[in-house]
Amino acid sequence: MEDPYNSASPSSTPPSSRPLSPLLRSSDSKAAGLKPIRKRWKMTRKRLAICILALLVPAACAATGTAIALKKRCTPSCRAEGGCRDLGYAKYQGVRDPHGVTSWYGMRYAAPPIGELRFAAPQDPGKVDGIQLANVNRNRCLSTSTRTNSQVESEDCLFVDVFAPTNATENSKLPVYFFIQGGGFNQNANPKLNASGLIQASGGNMVVVGFNYRVGLYGFLASKEIEKHASLNNGLKDQIKALEWVKRHIKKFGGNPDHVVIGGHSAGGASCLFHLTAYGGKKEKCDEALFHGVIAGSPSMGNMFTVSESQFLYDSLVQRTGCDKTEKTLDCLRKMDSRTLQSHNSKQPFPGASKNPLFLYSPTIDGDLVPDYTYRLLQEGKFCKVPVVFGDDQNEGTLFASRRANTVQDTNEFLVAQFPALKKNQLERINRFFPPTQQEFPGSGKYWQQLANAYGDMRYTCPKIATIESFTESNDPNQVWSYRYAVEDPIFVKSGLGTPHTAELEAIWGPDYNPGKSPGSYYTTNKGVVPVVQGYWSSFIRALNPNTHRANGAPEWKTWNVSSSDPQAEGFRELFIRTGDTKMRVVDSEQREICDYLISIGVDIKQ
Repeated sequence: MEDPYNSASPSSTPPSSRPLSPLLRSSDSKAAGLKPIRKRWKMTRKRLAICILALLVPAACAATGTAIALKKRCTPSCRAEGGCRDLGYAKYQGVRDPHGVTSWYGMRYAAPPIGELRFAAPQDPGKVDGIQLANVNRNRCLSTSTRTNSQVESEDCLFVDVFAPTNATENSKLPVYFFIQGGGFNQNANPKLNASGLIQASGGNMVVVGFNYRVGLYGFLASKEIEKHASLNNGLKDQIKALEWVKRHIKKFGGNPDHVVIGGHSAGGASCLFHLTAYGGKKEKCDEALFHGVIAGSPSMGNMFTVSESQFLYDSLVQRTGCDKTEKTLDCLRKMDSRTLQSHNSKQPFPGASKNPLFLYSPTIDGDLVPDYTYRLLQEGKFCKVPVVFGDDQNEGTLFASRRANTVQDTNEFLVAQFPALKKNQLERINRFFPPTQQEFPGSGKYWQQLANAYGDMRYTCPKIATIESFTESNDPNQVWSYRYAVEDPIFVKSGLGTPHTAELEAIWGPDYNPGKSPGSYYTTNKGVVPVVQGYWSSFIRALNPNTHRANGAPEWKTWNVSSSDPQAEGFRELFIRTGDTKMRVVDSEQREICDYLISIGVDIKQ
């Protein structure tokens, strides 16, 4: 590997590797004038030592933000061929892996959102001198919890990571995959992205971007005070800021800013929906869109509040922190150090509920960026029309449903905690759709699986179907694909988790590149599904069609509908992904009936 900091010219070859001077070979050194040569040799060694020091301490340069100033001739230069990228406001040195992929971790895409910038819209990053070594993940954003680990979380968290083929240049114009991590808008759940495996699977034909964005109260606290003196929905605005960064800078990494596919799972999939429906899908806004396709999974449709409905969260926080004793409560919250603020960052029930929700904060209906409920915007066709893939997992709710659910009352209390607008008659209908299952698992209540099925459909599966249906009706039906991921890991199946929420991430990135430990089956019995999934994903990212570059032998992934002009044509088609049994199938009538009802009450329960 070429050392990116080595700017040596042929004349700087170390003296030890050169032939000895005839003067040094002479036995009569005094007569040959060895004394002045020794002096010059001493100076040469001193300069060489300085240059070696510059080569050995690039991290020190990054830490201080200043280049080695011992000798100007030894200052590291930012050379693109060595993996350095000059972004104007900062220079970042990437790191190559043995597989032909270079990564740049922890580049700032926005100013630190601290002090007066807490609760403010993201601002441009400041200028930094010297070369920054971009070789480690930076801290993820603070989550909704009083038990924050300061070793991995920070309020100063707006960083972007880029992965690109090492041989990519500014002229490569490679398609870009912009991955939005999940976490229920209350944490950064996938912060240590490593896209090397997916890039390798694409044949080195893409650039991948990952990033952090503000979550919880830092990204989604809403109130009349925030609306008037700060900014709403800053977590989504961080995502837009990162997309603007891609538009401005990705060419320097080999990416094409005019071919950006956004994706993500769970809250990342929901984020894709928020960007698709941003500003009500107005044509002028869609024409300015910073992305050109979407491939996402498990789009999470949680409870949404208006600004006035969100006021209770602000007032409660102000009271817990003691800021209610000041006249300017927002100033008080901004001046508070993050450790103190985090000590009061706890969950509470929604009005009308008796238990804490899984996810307290979420995007707010602000009448601008988020103009209405997501379901209503989809149903009214108010979204940007681009090629899309949306999918879900076989057992979406098992990771979230309370294992202690032992009665129908337990189920209803859990669902109302997430969706407090649910009415009694709606709960009764849901209970009929989801009777108790016959399966029981050690340490779990009799209604755990029943609750998991209901919650999974309400929050993930039916939102997926609603999205696909809306895009088929209001967009080109030949650009709409759906999937169901049903790969079974023996341990998960035995425990009752089945194929849980976002399980496909194991196959998308590949088990060798996931930040956590992947299930063992992805190295053995499920190993064969990885190239199939990576083939479809990389194909869509490259061609906006999952079939163009799919893996050899993988079945054609057909669109959701056969024909929008033929009312008798079979629709509701999705790719069923399972090891050794990946195929097209039609969503069964029972699932369709359930989702018809849950979608019909979506706006009523504030989704």
